[in-house]
Amino acid sequence: MRPWAALVAVLLLAGCAPVDSGGVFPAGAAVDYQLGGAYEPPAGVTVVTRDSTEQPADGLYNICYVNGFQSQPGADWPGHLLLSDAAGEPVIDENWPDETILDISTDEKRADAARIISESIDACAASGFDAVEFDNLDSYTRSRDLLTLDDAVAFATLLTKHAHELGLVAGQKNTGELGDRGKEEIGFDFAVVEECDQFEECASFTDVYGAAVIDIEYTDDLRRPFDEVCADEATPASTILRDRDLTPAGSPDYVYERCG
Repeated sequence: MRPWAALVAVLLLAGCAPVDSGGVFPAGAAVDYQLGGAYEPPAGVTVVTRDSTEQPADGLYNICYVNGFQSQPGADWPGHLLLSDAAGEPVIDENWPDETILDISTDEKRADAARIISESIDACAASGFDAVEFDNLDSYTRSRDLLTLDDAVAFATLLTKHAHELGLVAGQKNTGELGDRGKEEIGFDFAVVEECDQFEECASFTDVYGAAVIDIEYTDDLRRPFDEVCADEATPASTILRDRDLTPAGSPDYVYERCG
């Protein structure tokens, strides 16, 4: 048994399990996205996303962020699970040069990688989170054609299955090209998308998940004033405006606004 799995079992017996949502995500709720560091959520917020290394916010619905498809900075991954090109060079995310894309190209590698990512999922459950979102589902688009969407779907299915086994609701992150495969094939319960208004793709998510969509727009890349974003009927109800680095409240760069 993995160490975190043992801890989950202890917490379940102690009555400290995550809220049993029955797979129902609080659609249309007021949300906050706190990946730059945890802080007291703004008044009225009922759903908060925090990193898996943080603790959930008391009394709120908490989503746990897990980097599901790339290596976390400083993490020690087995070499055979890190994607490399024909020359043996690691395939990194150019936007995050300290993250290497995971090699999920075969059933065996997907199973091995899923066992490692599952330790983070176990940690989310042990801490008392209600849901988990898996980032970088779209890393196959940065893999130099070494990975496919089908590889990502197969791997995401393993991660989502494990989350559901622990009583966690599971969320799709970005990747509108999934269409209804995210919900129907992988089993995602909701979606988190960045800048769906900026890229005019909100319908790619709301058509599948209805109101169970969280959208984060960023101050440095708005295509129109935020009040116009909120007034657009295509915009998800749970849409917020944040500073690009998602800094905590009190930082000089901190920005938080929400629709509604």
